[in-house]
Amino acid sequence: MEKWILLGMAPVFLGLIVLEAWYWRSRRPEMYSWVDTLSNAGLALMHQVADALAWLLVIGLYYWVYQYRLFDWPATLWSIFALFLAQDFLYYWFHRASHRIRWLWASHVTHHSSERLNLSTAFRQSLTYPISGMWVFWLPLAWLGFEPTHIIAVVAINLGFQFFVHTQAIPKLGWVEKIFNTPSIHRVHHARNPKYIDRNYAGVLVIWDRLFGTYVEEDPEVPCEFGIIGQVHSHNPITLTFHEWIAMFRDAGRAGGVRAAIGQLLCPPERAASHARRDP
Repeated sequence: MEKWILLGMAPVFLGLIVLEAWYWRSRRPEMYSWVDTLSNAGLALMHQVADALAWLLVIGLYYWVYQYRLFDWPATLWSIFALFLAQDFLYYWFHRASHRIRWLWASHVTHHSSERLNLSTAFRQSLTYPISGMWVFWLPLAWLGFEPTHIIAVVAINLGFQFFVHTQAIPKLGWVEKIFNTPSIHRVHHARNPKYIDRNYAGVLVIWDRLFGTYVEEDPEVPCEFGIIGQVHSHNPITLTFHEWIAMFRDAGRAGGVRAAIGQLLCPPERAASHARRDP
């Protein structure tokens, strides 16, 4: 279901990318490049195939957990809203963990590795998310009694919304910034400036960042610098997908003991032996 929702939105996504590229053509032509955009598209296709296969494999586990559910939710607007709120809350913690646990960062680094931020950057995803365990974070929703296909649909809607915040063409949006994730808020998240590191993990709602102390406002005096620390200068989708996995397992193999090796897999990226390629 997730795949079909996102595929259904694909014409909107592609149309807006073309419109944004046209908008920047005479203003800041460096905002788009063919090689970067095609790399993002290749990564998106690889991710979609892996994601579809992963859901086929794990949907049975979701239904197994669902049979032990705590509650039964009738199909109402209130239950849909409750599912949306719960999933967005769990997305915040998944996203935060993806920046603080190297095993998860090995997948998430792909998304942050472009030195550009435009709408096509939203397509820049890793096929290894199922391996790093993104799907684990939504399992509690089945235990709480939400039907697994509904969970998948809400995850897709959350990810679809996030496409629209990957742009530099939209300024701050006033009161909206207090509740929702916006382009300004997400620019901070993608920036590698020290002031912005590990901030603004919002999916749809920014209230979690404000509640848990990870919110930082975009500062006009500190322009966002995009990319990752230890920048990978490649547009090869395979390199962009696996470079941190290779570095992580290399560091674990050299760690000198099982405990130290596990530490390399679970430590914050900046503490890795190879000074892992992490982003803000």
